[in-house]
Amino acid sequence: MSLEIHEISEAGHRILNPFTDDKLMTLAAAAHLVAGTRILDLACGKGEMLCRWAETLGVTGHGVDVSDVFLAAAGDRAEELEVADRVSFEQGDAGVYVAEPASYDVVSCIGATWIGGGLAGTLELMRPALRPGGLLLVGEPYWTEPPPEAAYAAIGVGPDDFTSLAGTAERFAAAGYEVVEMVLADGDSWDRYVAAQWWTCTEWLRAHADDPRSAAVRTFRDEGRDSHLRYQRRYFGWGVFVLRPTG
Repeated sequence: MSLEIHEISEAGHRILNPFTDDKLMTLAAAAHLVAGTRILDLACGKGEMLCRWAETLGVTGHGVDVSDVFLAAAGDRAEELEVADRVSFEQGDAGVYVAEPASYDVVSCIGATWIGGGLAGTLELMRPALRPGGLLLVGEPYWTEPPPEAAYAAIGVGPDDFTSLAGTAERFAAAGYEVVEMVLADGDSWDRYVAAQWWTCTEWLRAHADDPRSAAVRTFRDEGRDSHLRYQRRYFGWGVFVLRPTG
């Protein structure tokens, strides 16, 4: 999916993954965040996580994202929640962003491990910014049960891109991290994420019938709806894992 289609389909979203606001706050509790916790959020999207946690918990943070559309929304949200003095946002490629070493209590990448070419590469690029004793928050899909062969093409992933929930923990361990907590999406939060995109795309198509992007938006909506109903909701899990470096 192109960045532009991503921006169109998620125009009505605040959280750009299959999490509800309740789950977002559950994650904060699971990570034992407190006032003053300093967070670096790579591929931060609209910055909802940093803004809400700054508002409710008093954390501070910096977000990096490639989309100026999403970052404009992040800035507006920070102003709305009166936390612009606690969070900041920067446009750039999160995959090459270099932070001051060991300067953050928490480094997060929520559902965007493509920034490092996959899970292992993303964990590697996240680690230098983490202070000793800090935590990583990583959003990652997993298979809830072995899917039929047709599911891979329909969802747009390869057979080895993701594994089971236990296998995901093993991948973290192989990279030098222990899973110390997790918060998982469920069927309802998946529905709220993807079905809201169907609505947004449909309304966009009604308003932009002659737009040259309309065919791509329609294809994204229709294929995404079919893959979710056929495969994604049953077989494809998603969660945020709280990780602590080992060794």
